[in-house]
Amino acid sequence: MMVNLSEFRRRPACEVHIGQVTIGGEHPVAVQSMTNTDTNDTAASVAQIERIDRAGGHIVRLTAQGRREGENLENIVRQLRADGFSTAVVADIHFVPEVAAIAARYVDKVRINPGNYRTQNGELEALIEQCRERGVALRIGVNHGSLAKRVFDEWGDTPQGMVVSAMEFLRVCRERDFDQVVVSMKSSNTRVMVAAYRLLVEAMDAEGMHYPIHLGVTEAGNGIEGRVKSAVGIGALLADGIGDTIRVSLTEAPENEIPVAQLLVEHFADRPGTFEVRHPERYSPTEYRRRSRVTVPVVHTEPLDGFRVIEAVSGNPTAELRAAILNLDVPDELVVVRRRYEESSLETLAVKAAADLGPLLLDGLADGIWIDASGFSEDAVREVELMILQAARVRFSHTEYIACPSCGRTLYDIEKTLADIKARTSHLKNLRIGVMGCIVNGPGEMADADYGYVGAGPGRITLYKGREVVERNIPQEEALDRLVELIKSNGDWPA
Repeated sequence: MMVNLSEFRRRPACEVHIGQVTIGGEHPVAVQSMTNTDTNDTAASVAQIERIDRAGGHIVRLTAQGRREGENLENIVRQLRADGFSTAVVADIHFVPEVAAIAARYVDKVRINPGNYRTQNGELEALIEQCRERGVALRIGVNHGSLAKRVFDEWGDTPQGMVVSAMEFLRVCRERDFDQVVVSMKSSNTRVMVAAYRLLVEAMDAEGMHYPIHLGVTEAGNGIEGRVKSAVGIGALLADGIGDTIRVSLTEAPENEIPVAQLLVEHFADRPGTFEVRHPERYSPTEYRRRSRVTVPVVHTEPLDGFRVIEAVSGNPTAELRAAILNLDVPDELVVVRRRYEESSLETLAVKAAADLGPLLLDGLADGIWIDASGFSEDAVREVELMILQAARVRFSHTEYIACPSCGRTLYDIEKTLADIKARTSHLKNLRIGVMGCIVNGPGEMADADYGYVGAGPGRITLYKGREVVERNIPQEEALDRLVELIKSNGDWPA
């Protein structure tokens, strides 16, 4: 993929209508979220959709894992409209193509996952015709953790495999002359996620496709860490001009996602300046490559002897710093990227700095980070810098929690459980712990976690060590203690 390195320019995309919301074309990037209520509970689902809409999220997705949930979408949409809300309603389909056909009767968009959506009997073609007839949009939503077996067997769980999966479905849409299509390539690994989207754009451009793109980092977690992780991945792509709608997935109340997404959209609404790049051949946007010999990037409170500090002063810091690094006379000179911020909110500071500086670390260009923020203590700024390095997957200094935002499939209170797990394990170093609501995408999305805690049924948890199941269907009241015992038994708990 050829990123426009010299200036900011949004990727052109055709318009897609999702109810009364239009994305693509000249429309601003739209923000959205997903309910975590039981889709069979009409009142609770409607109330949550309305809270998300009032927060500014005018596209809302609901899980429809079975026929009953698919049919109840009719009641949800009817009540939502009766309440005066024009929110675009999206159905999330998992394993049963028949449910997609049911949902398409009632909603504004249907999301299907090529990894688990059956197509051998013409289901996709039939769904496309049904969507065309009602004016329903279709999202081809690829998940890193749930590629089809035949794709996985050939490509592994790679960004390339994700692109192969998406392009198969997009070609069917094009053959059927159906352009009301959105595509996404989600992963909990920011490096995989960014590479997959960039490779997708490359593949789409090669075949003359201009479908809008939905951005998101899955299982980002909660708190400032979850916001930083989302901002690094989404920010890297928005900086490239990629993205027509975004979701910031947090293990919190879904309406909490909207202000973060809006902050990112506003932050990238205008990126002025032109920055000449003399050596574009030094940049590899779809393949991670360290530019220098530094293997552990630094933060600003650590010794900076031998590093060049480059400070961004323009309204487009990512492009400015990238150009400066690519133009160095000594290609592998050690560089710390610096940016001054005048924010009064630590959360806003973290999101903006992660979106501006994180991509330079994610791409292997920078060797250190310096956030200049006089309104905060040096320790607070250092913590944010370390979070950004971890989100960019270049330096791990905290326990990383790969935690899903939960949805109507979730089988326990994941927000409280994540807080409980953090309270017991956050002192551990260099560990990744997956906390997943169910088995639909959970085991796949936490595939690079050291340990996993996954909902297996009401009140039941399955524990993983890496990709292997260790204990199945244990009572939830025992699960946290058993997780701690598992970590200790494997020597990952310091004495």
